[in-house]
Amino acid sequence: MIPYFFLLLGSGVLLFLAANRIVKNIIFIARYLRWREFVIAFFVMAIASSIPNMFVGISSALHDIPELSFGDVMGNSVIDLTLVAALTGLLGKNLSTLSNLIQISSLITIAIAVLPIVLVMDGSLGRGDGFLLILTFLLYSFWLFSKRKEHPAIFNHQKEEEPVRRFRHFLLTGAEMTLCILLMLLSAEGVVLAAKFFAVSLSVPIPIVGILVIGLGSSLPELYFGITAAKKGLYRVVLGELMGSVIVITTLVLGTVALINPIEISEFSPFVIARIFLVVSSLFFFLFVRSDRKVTKGEALILLFLYATFLTAELFHHQILRFFGFTP
Repeated sequence: MIPYFFLLLGSGVLLFLAANRIVKNIIFIARYLRWREFVIAFFVMAIASSIPNMFVGISSALHDIPELSFGDVMGNSVIDLTLVAALTGLLGKNLSTLSNLIQISSLITIAIAVLPIVLVMDGSLGRGDGFLLILTFLLYSFWLFSKRKEHPAIFNHQKEEEPVRRFRHFLLTGAEMTLCILLMLLSAEGVVLAAKFFAVSLSVPIPIVGILVIGLGSSLPELYFGITAAKKGLYRVVLGELMGSVIVITTLVLGTVALINPIEISEFSPFVIARIFLVVSSLFFFLFVRSDRKVTKGEALILLFLYATFLTAELFHHQILRFFGFTP
């Protein structure tokens, strides 16, 4: 058991470090190519921070345990809408939501976040559902890019370097990103193998491992980037990346996993608490974004309390479900 513990720990740390390097490299590339701030916030950073979920999802599908990815996505979504939003709000400035794009995206985020819950009600997230989720991602992307002219600001918050030096840095950044992606593929394989071992050895449902362990680990890139951007007052980037990440993992990631290996849910009890908290956290996040056009410190504390409650409920899920009659 000890070797698998170190395999999980080492793979998780490597996954986090590689993801953080990719995030930093993408920020540099965005500045070098002078991409628009809204593109970075709502699209590029959201996809970059979801790479760990994608690699873990593909690996779990190939190992015939796609429900691990489903648990990861649900856990990550709850964490993004509670813990990540709360800490970025507490450690940074009040997160202003005056932008109409943010207001509309908050509604889209909530609808898409609960979409997998609706699709899996029949006990399966099949290839047809996977195609629908990916189509939803494409439609969201098309709508998002149709709004690009409304947000012309360029993401460029650094001192200008000499052109030749910047170009050399650009090439080295591309090479480093390639290496990081290879490391993430390797570490995702280690995470899935260790998670499968502990689920069997400790008689813990594999979805619970995904919700509690993998979901928290894969949300660390969003947390790192969110806090960094919040301290700089880049509230559009913070909220855009946060909502975009939830959309990407629940559509592109989960859809890809379902296409590779349909997710069969024969026992819903491991997902009961996560489903309840996903709906509750989505509603609270939506209300806070819409109220007063900002997420205040007090509202951030409420989101933090929601996460603490979610974590406690998941840790004692057997007793709670038995009390309410979900399990014998």
